Amino acid sequence: MFDSSPTFSNREDAGRQLAEAMQAAPLHDPIIMALPRGGVPVAFEVAQRLGAPLDLLIVRKIGAPGHPEYGIGAVVDGKEPHVVVSEAAARHFHVPPGYLATERDHQLAEIERRHRMYFGEDEPRDHDHAGRDIILVDDGIANGVSIRAGIHALKEMGVGSIRVAVPVAPRELLETLREEVDEVVCLSAPEHMEAVSMHYRDFAETTDQDVVRLLKEARRLTRMIH
Repeated sequence: MFDSSPTFSNREDAGRQLAEAMQAAPLHDPIIMALPRGGVPVAFEVAQRLGAPLDLLIVRKIGAPGHPEYGIGAVVDGKEPHVVVSEAAARHFHVPPGYLATERDHQLAEIERRHRMYFGEDEPRDHDHAGRDIILVDDGIANGVSIRAGIHALKEMGVGSIRVAVPVAPRELLETLREEVDEVVCLSAPEHMEAVSMHYRDFAETTDQDVVRLLKEARRLTRMIH
């Protein structure tokens, strides 16, 4: 029977359930990387339960002309920022000359602002995870543009392995993602999915202040463990 009730109470609940699912086959010394902002409370819970450090992979969507909510590409933070454009998604829209370059610069500026806010004056080496096992976490996947951009950027960084861990994602999309990474952990995979928010009882916005607070707490707890 179809159950229309939300699957998760909130992002923290989703993170705890994800961590539970991942404890059966633990990785040695992984890095938990969250897609901010909504992925951070989920990833925080995973990081605590797996005893792993928490970092961010800041990804900014490039919206379609006139339809900013529909992602046709994304920009990813890093020593060398990565731009990924979905040719298939872009074909659905008339993309004027120069549009992608302008949007890329706009999103790069926003990434820089967020990076400073979240990390202060850190060093690029603090986020160099070459050779490490990465668990990439978000609060859910809708069309996959942001998570795919993140995967692409992590591969360019030369990480050891990539596992995607999300509470909810469309079944069909998961099948294609499994071909791109080492493992996908997903708790709910509806055949027809409208919005990630519909799978949460409480989907209140995660603020920049929430992100800063959780990062600070994660660093404090990691120091205690190590």
